[in-house]
This record gives sequence, structure tokens and C-alpha cells, in this order.
Amino acid sequence: MVNAPVDPRALEASLRPHGESVMLPQAAYTDPAVLAWERRHFFAGSWTCLGRVAELSASTHQELTIGDISVLLTFSDRPRAFANTCRHRGHELLQRGESSDRRSVVCPYHGWSYELTGAVKAAPRMGASFDPAPYGLVELPAEVWLGWLFVNATGTATAFADHIGGLTDLVAPYAPESLVLKARHQYDVASNWKTVVENYHECYHCPLIHPELCKVSPPTSGDNWNLPGAWVGGLMDLRPEAETMSLDGRSYGVLLPGVDPRRVNYLGLFPNLLISLHPDYVMTHRMEPRSPGLTAIECSWYFPAEVQDPSYAVEFWDVTNREDWAACESVQRGAESPHFRPGPLAPAEDAVYQWVTMIARGYLGKPLSQ
Repeated sequence: MVNAPVDPRALEASLRPHGESVMLPQAAYTDPAVLAWERRHFFAGSWTCLGRVAELSASTHQELTIGDISVLLTFSDRPRAFANTCRHRGHELLQRGESSDRRSVVCPYHGWSYELTGAVKAAPRMGASFDPAPYGLVELPAEVWLGWLFVNATGTATAFADHIGGLTDLVAPYAPESLVLKARHQYDVASNWKTVVENYHECYHCPLIHPELCKVSPPTSGDNWNLPGAWVGGLMDLRPEAETMSLDGRSYGVLLPGVDPRRVNYLGLFPNLLISLHPDYVMTHRMEPRSPGLTAIECSWYFPAEVQDPSYAVEFWDVTNREDWAACESVQRGAESPHFRPGPLAPAEDAVYQWVTMIARGYLGKPLSQ
């Protein structure tokens, strides 16, 4: 893998031991060339979450762009991913964001068509001697994990099991694949995508900007995980009188069976999925960088089917999200200043340290997880 266009000497400072290191250099948050590299190597070149299979499979096939690569998803016997490129002359099979309910994929250029399995269905006027077998669509690695679909758009990523590492044992007890989408908010945050993740993984800032959160969860509680895989995260405790993360600390839902009722896990799976595990619901943030200083975020809340009103959780996290987004946007404006210099990390920011060193290793072409 080609190294990122970031000064390796600056990355050495980010890779020093925790307590001696500093944040990533300015270019990581502001340089379009760095983001272009990330789109190819971190997003297209890794396992990017595209969303929930149950929602994506509403159409038989659709186009999604992962990083800088256009991908065709099909749903028949199982979810599949293909390069969105006709094997005849390379025309795109679907335009950006397009979807279809047809039972075959038809190229709009010369009419070649494909089964949802990727095999050539018809190649008009290619002659009787033409053998279509070698010209099926180029299939890309795709994996379903606990209800979410992940695709590696370059086909060069490490094995999915190595990417997930020890995360399954933490998330599986919440059975997110059995939960139902009850609410979703879309946010456009004027901040670099990595800053959003860094903010998510520390509560050093909580006493100053999250009074609602601090009422139900002590900002100094919990600990961070150190398990295999391309992810970071930790847990926080609920206060004794709180049942969940809500404005009054009460749960108006259903306790999820077999999970710790006194803790909330905050897990960030590289590159684009944040998973927040509560005693009674699961919340996710799925990110897509639009520019060095703009990130689209899809925030989703999942509950047991019988829960009718998710507003107690949605209201709490919409307030908290917006507090975070304002902080991230201020950090972005500061990072764009000519006077910005990478700052040190506090002892409690060990999850941020894990994230920053993961990114720095990736920039240098090294394995993400150690």
C-alpha cells in the first residue's frame, strides 16, 4: 500500500508511547490529498459498513460508492457486491445512488444483462461463438455481521475475522440483528471524520459540554477495551438512579436480555461505524466524509419490535449529538488555523490514543491492529 501524503516524521510523534505522543498532524484533518488517500485506502481498501442488510435489500440491486469506488449490491440468495462496471466496455451499470427492482442488471450502453449472481444473462449481437462465462461481473468481498453489511471495494483487505477481532463477543449479546430501526437522524457536521471519532472516544470533555449526559453517567467512570481487531472503545457506568441514557435517566423501553444493565459500551469499528450499546437499545453512527472539513453522519436507533416510542432515547442523543457536533466543528476551525500544532493526550484519553496510533500506522502502510 502506498503511504499517505503525510510527513512520516510528524507521525513518529503520534506513535510515541501514551503520555509522550501528540495528535495527528494538521494535514490529516485539512488536506484534500490526505482525504483522497483515505477514501481509497481506508474506506475502499478496508471493510466499510454500508448499513443494515434488512434495509439495503428493499431493492434487488443498487449502487453505493465506497470511498472512491462505485459498487453494485445485489440481493438474491444472499447479499453480493460487484464492481459497478459492465464487462463489455466498462459502462456503469447503475448511476450514483440508483436502485432497481428488476430481477437482472442491464447495462444501459449496449444492453448486456447480468443475473443477480453476477453471471452474464444476455450479450446481444455478440455472435453464436461468443462464450459469456468468463465475463461475469467482478465480485468483491462482502460479509454480513450481526445484521450489518460490510464490503471491501478494492478486494485487498485483511480477512474480515481479523478486522472484527474481539468485537463480536462484546456486541453479540445485544443481538442487534434482531432489533428494529425505530428512528434515524441525518447530520452534516462541518468537521473531519476522524475528529468525530476522537470526540466519541473520550469523556474528558463531558463535564463542560454534556450536562445531560453527566446527570445519568459519571464522566470519569468505566474503562477502555484492548482486544484484537481494527476497532477501539470502552464502557461507562450508569449512575445508581439511572436506568439508561435518557434526559431523566428512565427507560421507557424493554431491557435487552443477557446484557449488563448498568453499563453502556461505546465502540468504534474502523473506518466508519460507531456502535453504542445500551441496556435497552442500540444506537449507531455511520459516517461518510464529504470533504476534509465535512462529514455526513447517519444516526440510527434500534429497539425490540414491541417498543412503540423511542423518543426518550432519541431526544437525549439528539441533544448530546448536537453538543458534540458544535465541539467538533470548533476543533475543525482550530485545526485549519495557521497556528495549529498537534496537542498532547490526557491520561484518560487512552482510547483516543489507540485510534490515533491506528490511523498513523495505516498512513505508514502498517497493519491497523497490533
